[in-house]
Amino acid sequence: MTEQSDTLVLVDRPRPHVALVTLNRPERMNSMAFDVMVPLRDALDELTTDNGVRVVVLTGAGRGFSSGADHKSAGSVPHVAGLTRPTFALRSMEVLDDVILAIRKLHQPVIAAVNGAAIGGGLCLALACDVRVAAGGAYFRAAGINNGLTASELGLSYLLPKAIGTSRAFEMMLTGRDVDAEEAERIGLVSRTVPGEDLLETCYEMAARMASFSRPGIELTKRTLWSGLEAGSLEGHMQAEGLGQLYVRLLTANFEEAVAARAQNRPAVFTDEK
Repeated sequence: MTEQSDTLVLVDRPRPHVALVTLNRPERMNSMAFDVMVPLRDALDELTTDNGVRVVVLTGAGRGFSSGADHKSAGSVPHVAGLTRPTFALRSMEVLDDVILAIRKLHQPVIAAVNGAAIGGGLCLALACDVRVAAGGAYFRAAGINNGLTASELGLSYLLPKAIGTSRAFEMMLTGRDVDAEEAERIGLVSRTVPGEDLLETCYEMAARMASFSRPGIELTKRTLWSGLEAGSLEGHMQAEGLGQLYVRLLTANFEEAVAARAQNRPAVFTDEK
């Protein structure tokens, strides 16, 4: 059932504890018009505090994941009446930045189901997600350089080198060439590539596995994975990891349940309670 009233962003519950967020502007390949990004930001703000949702899957309608900036129909930015052009531009970028940061800060893991083109800002959307799965026909492009601009936008020059390494990221951003799904999997831009008809089901299966584990365990793992990318030292990050491990170990009976479940040859049921 679709729960989001704005038809440009659909929120469905296809499986228990799984929310599917669909960018629904297929005629524009789900470009990042503000009329789409504002309701997307609002939907993410609601999902992060929805305790019935354990995993979020983000995808696009039609043949594109997201084609990035829409130069023909950019939509309207809220709360900009009376602003000069420079300040209007700053507020516009802030809306898009908020979407990227909202994905990263979501309590739940976010799986990008990249069903087609992920171009420019659309590539940034995919990179902000915790896991990326691509359909066979998907492709990726850092498009800014092709448009006479910089390829750096919405965290791309930060996120892409961490995902695929500096040399590949530099080459991808400086040439603006397309990276198809097969190459994306080979270089680590996506975790796997599957036939288009299997894309969502693959993501739902992955989400169901995540949802079966401890809620604080999954949330802390997401946090420490991201903080590890910014850690100033191995030792400092190991201390943060250790505190998270002790937190769940001492405050829940999850470890004992896991041991008992293996001994009894049954699935573990984690209550996150002591």
